[in-house]
Amino acid sequence: MINVLAAVDVAALKDTTLLNMGIFGLFVAVTMVIVFRASRNNKTAADYYAAGRSFTGSQNGTAIAGDYLSAASFLGITGAIAINGYDGFMYSIGFLVAWLVALLLVAELLRNTGKFTMADVLSFRLRQRPVRIAAAISTLAVCFFYLLAQMAGAGSLISLLLGISDWGGQALVIIVVGALMIMYVLIGGMKGTTWVQIIKAILLIAGAAVMTFWVLAIYGFNLSALLGGAVETANNPAVLNPGLQYGKTETSKLDFMSLGLALVLGTAALPHVLMRFYTVPTAKEARKSVVWSIWLIGLFYLFTLVLGYGAAALVGADTIKTAPGGVNAAAPLLAFHLGGPLLLGFISAVAFATILAVVAGLTITAAASFAHDIYANVIAKGKADADTEVRVARRTVVVIGILAILGGILANGQNVAFLVALAFAVAASANLPTIIYSLFWRRFTTQGAVWSMYGGLGAAIVLIIFSPVVSGGATSMIKDAHFALFPLSNPGIVSIPLAFLLGWLGTVLDKKREDTAKQAEMEVRSLTGVGAEKAVNH
Repeated sequence: MINVLAAVDVAALKDTTLLNMGIFGLFVAVTMVIVFRASRNNKTAADYYAAGRSFTGSQNGTAIAGDYLSAASFLGITGAIAINGYDGFMYSIGFLVAWLVALLLVAELLRNTGKFTMADVLSFRLRQRPVRIAAAISTLAVCFFYLLAQMAGAGSLISLLLGISDWGGQALVIIVVGALMIMYVLIGGMKGTTWVQIIKAILLIAGAAVMTFWVLAIYGFNLSALLGGAVETANNPAVLNPGLQYGKTETSKLDFMSLGLALVLGTAALPHVLMRFYTVPTAKEARKSVVWSIWLIGLFYLFTLVLGYGAAALVGADTIKTAPGGVNAAAPLLAFHLGGPLLLGFISAVAFATILAVVAGLTITAAASFAHDIYANVIAKGKADADTEVRVARRTVVVIGILAILGGILANGQNVAFLVALAFAVAASANLPTIIYSLFWRRFTTQGAVWSMYGGLGAAIVLIIFSPVVSGGATSMIKDAHFALFPLSNPGIVSIPLAFLLGWLGTVLDKKREDTAKQAEMEVRSLTGVGAEKAVNH
């Protein structure tokens, strides 16, 4: 077996600051040029929200991979595997298996039924006003939780590169990232955001592939030797076994089940992923998008196994924990160990691009939801013209960006994979039951939808507030407070079944019946696509 190499000297990273910032600047300049070019064709609401439905299935699939492979995937999961071994890899498995739910249950059906947002689908056969308001509120909540994770990842990454350990410096970094995000979305809309995501996905997967093969080469392409190196460095054989993080108590086992449920069911209800299905011209291309993205995402998550254990073996868990950025520093520290400043600069720029692309996608989704669902269809009652709607969306982008910056400063230092798991739990609780019932249950009513969305969203958020995530623990957001009444860190095991129950109960107790003709039309359209092309082009 290869001897364990010396731990990375974190202080040496400060010497690479100029190189790292130069690579960052180059990426931002190139992508900004692309965004400016893409923005020339943003003339209608369909252009701004859905990129004019001009992307092919393979292009959109690559962009979905770019949207989905967030800072949590690269920084958070690699760190989770490096620290917790097998239990950390469960994030990768959960994120990947979730795509089967999206492919089999929602992708093609949503593309056939909807126009721009998730609320278009839910309000197709139900009453517009209450459903659109509830769907917009849940979309904004999910996007906010996901944005927290990305902003926290940005703070961790730049803090490591610049050696910033004080709170003020990290807050300034998050403000800069938020400002760049707002510029991307204001200028480029969905088309510019999509091209940034495509470029970022290619760079991220290529960078991860290089690091994976490099780590395997060090251990003679012998995975057993790599795992042995991780055990030797950690001096703990438990990193190869389940239970290091989630198996110590009955509560932690329940927490693991809750996490798995949130990851597997959350993807099919993430608003920014669902919105990507509307950027392709046909339902066939939407289905192709998901298949294409599954291959890319699956390949990347196999890489995270090698990268996580590689960081555990070559860098060491103790070094990772004490570095600026904590657990999220595992991938950059491994890059520095393997290829020195140049590889670190490239990988860090890719991670930075990952954060920018994902927050841009989240922001445009949240803005579209408010402008299209709340303003155009509720406040203006469908009478707003496309120019006014897009103008409202742009103003919403600025507000969401400011809120994301403030939330990111509060969440800085948390494991980003864990924060994203909370967003998945909120999405699965607030959105998935209503989507499934709307597509597959003819009797489903507006009251059932409203009960399910508000009940699932409220339960998930309340349980998170009173969980160890917020208070009562060493890694809690508010370390000095102690109001953790709910013992689990992820609320999915309670909030998701509760949302399904409320959707059923609200429908059963509802004396009003929905328009049967609309129900029949939605069923035919969702399954066959008949009438969908005319609807989405208006």
